[in-house]
Amino acid sequence: MAVKIYKPTTSSRRRMSGIDYRHLSAVPPHRALTTTLVRRSGRNHTGRVTVRHQGAGHKRRYRVIDFKRAVRDVVGRVATIEYDPNRNSFISLVKYQNGAQRYILHCRSLRVGAQVIAGAQVPPQTGNCLPLGQMPEGTLVHNVELHPGHGGQLMRSAGSYAQIVGQDEKHKYTLVRLKSGEVRKLLAACYATVGVVSNEDFNLVK
Repeated sequence: MAVKIYKPTTSSRRRMSGIDYRHLSAVPPHRALTTTLVRRSGRNHTGRVTVRHQGAGHKRRYRVIDFKRAVRDVVGRVATIEYDPNRNSFISLVKYQNGAQRYILHCRSLRVGAQVIAGAQVPPQTGNCLPLGQMPEGTLVHNVELHPGHGGQLMRSAGSYAQIVGQDEKHKYTLVRLKSGEVRKLLAACYATVGVVSNEDFNLVK
């Protein structure tokens, strides 16, 4: 993703940069996969301010992301790449052959029209979701489960990824190196998505 530099038309614009959104799909969000997002403005159930300096902001609807990749063994096609106001990464709308539609985290280098699939015996290609035990050493993954069936909990922010370090002898556990350098031992049955989360230039914005 590209970072655009603004012209210094004013003092506040000088050395200011932002994300270039021209590659995103110019479509409204899929209404069936959104829900209302309650804004509490730092107030508790009695209406008193308990967290200061929170409030205002633009109204937004929450996009329901399929972190579990629950549609298994069905080929899906990336229909759109969209901006999500609730997270720093982009999201993709996937339309499956059985008629289901789901939002997933958008992977870097994944284009509109690309095919993705989730399952236990799928190839480790970008956008595919499969168990950690089925991935070769060195594979970059994101949306990693900590416990089988709980859905992805690790590596979900923009530009984040983990790397498969190795498998144990009985293929029961998989060693995963996080971006911080920490190596975790996870069950090989935990699912993860191949690839790097999109919008990796998010931290370069001034």
